[in-house]
Amino acid sequence: MAQAKDPFEAAASALGYLFQLRKALQRCVELSRDGIEWSVAIEAADDVEVSTEAGTELIQLKRRAPGIRLTDFQPDLWKTLRIWSEGVTGHRIDLDETNLYLLTTAELPAGTAGFHLQSRASGHRDEQAAEALLVAARAASGNTDLASAFKAFDKLTEQQRARLVSRIEVIGSAPDLDRVRNDLLGYASLAVERRYANSFLQRLEGWFFERAIVQMSSPGSDPVSGAEFDEFFNDLRRQIGEHNLPIDHDIAEMPADAADHADASDKVFVHQLRLIGVGTERIGLAVRDWLRAFTQRSRWADENLIQAGEIGKYERRLVEEWQARFLDMREDLGDEAAEAQMLRAAKAIYRWVDQEARLRIRPGCDELFVTKGSYQMLADELRVGWHPDFAARLAMLLEPAGATDGRP
Repeated sequence: MAQAKDPFEAAASALGYLFQLRKALQRCVELSRDGIEWSVAIEAADDVEVSTEAGTELIQLKRRAPGIRLTDFQPDLWKTLRIWSEGVTGHRIDLDETNLYLLTTAELPAGTAGFHLQSRASGHRDEQAAEALLVAARAASGNTDLASAFKAFDKLTEQQRARLVSRIEVIGSAPDLDRVRNDLLGYASLAVERRYANSFLQRLEGWFFERAIVQMSSPGSDPVSGAEFDEFFNDLRRQIGEHNLPIDHDIAEMPADAADHADASDKVFVHQLRLIGVGTERIGLAVRDWLRAFTQRSRWADENLIQAGEIGKYERRLVEEWQARFLDMREDLGDEAAEAQMLRAAKAIYRWVDQEARLRIRPGCDELFVTKGSYQMLADELRVGWHPDFAARLAMLLEPAGATDGRP
C-alpha cells in the first residue's frame, strides 16, 4: 500500500519553489537597473542561472526553518557541492567564467566552511580554511545518504577542488519569502506610486512566474532576457498610474469559448441584441466583451485602482454619448416607422457601439473591450438600448410568466 504524502512536506516544497521564483525575480530587477545585457533561467544548470556580459552565476537556493545552521556536515551543503563538482568534472561548469552562490536562510556558525566562504566584504573569507574543513568533514562523516556527494567531491583533483572553492560564495541568513516580497515591493514603489505598488508587483510576479513555468516545462525554451523583462516592466509601469489602468492578460486573452460558460443567455443585454436580430456569433462576442469588462472592472475595484465615483462618471459619459445618437434616431424615424425601419436604425446604433465608440475610462486605457463591454453592462441595466422601443418591448418580454395587469 502506497504511503500517503506528508502534507507538511508538500507545503514546504511548494514554499521552496515560491522562494526560488521570488529570488530569481529579485535578481532580474537588480540586473535591469545595471544597464547590461543579461538572461535568467530557472532549473537549468542550477536553481537559478544568470548570464551577463561578465560571465555566469549559478545560484543554489535553500529555504530552511528558523534556527537551522549550515554546519560542515549539513546535507544542503554537500548536495550543492555534488551538483557543482559533477558540473566541473563533466565540463559543464567553466570555473574561469562562473561564480557559484549558495544562498540559504540557515545561519552560518563561526568557524565553519560556509562561514569562511562568505563575501570578502564580510571580513571572514578564508578559502584555504574552508577547503580544509570540507576535506575533514568528508573524511569524518559516515552519512550514507551523502555517499554520492562525497564521491563527486572525491573525483575533483586538488587543483579543481581549490578552484571550485575559490568560486563559491555562501550567503547565510538570507531573507525568507516575506522579506523577499517586501524587498520587491520596495522596488515596485520606485516604479509606480506607493499606493499602486502592490498591484504592480502582483502583475509582475504573475507574468514572471508564468514565464518561468514555460521555460522550465518546454525543453529548449529561451531564458528570460533582460530585453524581454524590461519591455514588460516598462509597459506595466505605463499602465498603472493616474492616467492609465492595467489590462490583465488573463482577461484580455480570454478564450473565445469563455462566453459559452458565462451563463448569459437570460441576461437583459442578450435579449436586447436578439430583439434587433443580432446573430448568434456576434452575441457570443458581446457576451465575451461583457465578461471581460465586468471582470476587469471588478479587479480594478478590488485593488483600489479606481477612484471613488470614477466608474459612475465614466458610465455617465457613455450614456450621454449613446443618448444623443438614440434620440436623433427616434426623431428621424418618427411615430409611424415600420418595424423594418426601426430594426435598421437600431442596428446602426449598435454598430456604432461595436465598431466606433471608443470612450476611454482614462486617457491611456485604450482597450476596446472596456468600452464595448461597459455598454453591454449598461444595456443589461436598461440604461441604454438599441431598438427605438426597447424599454416597452423588453418589459413585455421579461414580464414574469403568469403576471397580470392587476385586473380580475
